[in-house]
Amino acid sequence: MAVERTFSIIKPDATARNLTGAVNAVIEKAGLRIVAQKRVKWTQQQAEKFYEVHKERPFYGDLVKFMTSGPIVVQVLEGENAVKKYREVMGATDPAKADAGTVRKQFAESIERNSVHGSDSPDNANIEIGLNFKPEEIVG
Repeated sequence: MAVERTFSIIKPDATARNLTGAVNAVIEKAGLRIVAQKRVKWTQQQAEKFYEVHKERPFYGDLVKFMTSGPIVVQVLEGENAVKKYREVMGATDPAKADAGTVRKQFAESIERNSVHGSDSPDNANIEIGLNFKPEEIVG
């Protein structure tokens, strides 16, 4: 299996509750390495661009508003099958359906305020990483 990278966001609901370290501990315990990380506050334009795939969906406006409501932590994670592994670590979008020990089961408040985002494919991971990091910011 190949080492790959994926993109992660610790969302405003989690950063507001000071959970960055706790989320990072779950990520690292699962065997993923954090090779880049920074705390940022997205502009409306950045959030709209990132979530443009959902532009026609009814939740798009609320999602953009939420993701610009406070600081977020953007990350590049690295490991064997990192995309698949991180999706397992995050757990189901609905925290009520997430497996025990997953980030969302432990920390999410609701489907909307579910604490983390992770890329859904290696191609999207590369796009999302490129939107948020310069190559020289990734050390690993």
